[in-house]
Amino acid sequence: MLHVDTRYAVHADHARGMDTETLRRHFLAQNLFVEGEIHMVYSHYERMAVGGAVPGAGTLILDHVPQTGTPSMLDRREMGVVNIGATGTVSAGGETWTLERGDVLYLGKGAGPVTFAGGGRFYFASTPAHHAYPHRLITIADCEKLELGAPETSNKRTIYQFIHPLVMESCQLVLGYTALETGSVWNTMPPHNHDRRMEAYLYFDLDPEARILHLMGEPTQTRHMFLANEEAAISPPWSIHCAAGTANYTFIWAMGGDNVDYTDMDFIQPGDLR
Repeated sequence: MLHVDTRYAVHADHARGMDTETLRRHFLAQNLFVEGEIHMVYSHYERMAVGGAVPGAGTLILDHVPQTGTPSMLDRREMGVVNIGATGTVSAGGETWTLERGDVLYLGKGAGPVTFAGGGRFYFASTPAHHAYPHRLITIADCEKLELGAPETSNKRTIYQFIHPLVMESCQLVLGYTALETGSVWNTMPPHNHDRRMEAYLYFDLDPEARILHLMGEPTQTRHMFLANEEAAISPPWSIHCAAGTANYTFIWAMGGDNVDYTDMDFIQPGDLR
């Protein structure tokens, strides 16, 4: 069963006047992982779609999504799939891949229907594509790793780059995840934004009672949302994005926009935040 929630683009001026409930309605994605169902948020920011598929004892097929206007969702799109659960399989275009926890599968334009099976909890992000790049399974051993931060600043973390120019080609989708070490809670500090790309964060590896304080908004008009495990934040190009948790966590970042240059960002120093 497929459930799709559409989110329209919001001007920064509008976001300044939002109360908590309105902010969450526009920028928070909840209940993405429901056994036996596919839940998706279709965003008007770069037309990125993010979602979750939990096949459980059966199989789930992602095919026709009315919001994309094509017979099959990936007719004019590419997709990254991350398994945050137990071992599962993903099938498309006559091929089947086994994904262990932490593996990422890239599906190129024209892949056709996507079938999810096994014990996986599959998170996916999809953006429009102009070219059909080869499908590719990328394991943790295949990705690029970048260690940043320090215990003294509570942000010692490892960035795992999967769908990334250093690893493979894609049209506009860039995807990976960042894992914070025990005792570290801050990510992406100092914060940044990138006017040429939007970004979505999925937070996971949190205990049920733990929370993420996700910071967003313009640098001088900051706002915040509290997120629980397996919830996602949609970040417009005009918004900063950084967070702190009540404990360490992992988050998947996915970007789409004008380029695939991971370093194309504008940092905002903490002293300039309001």
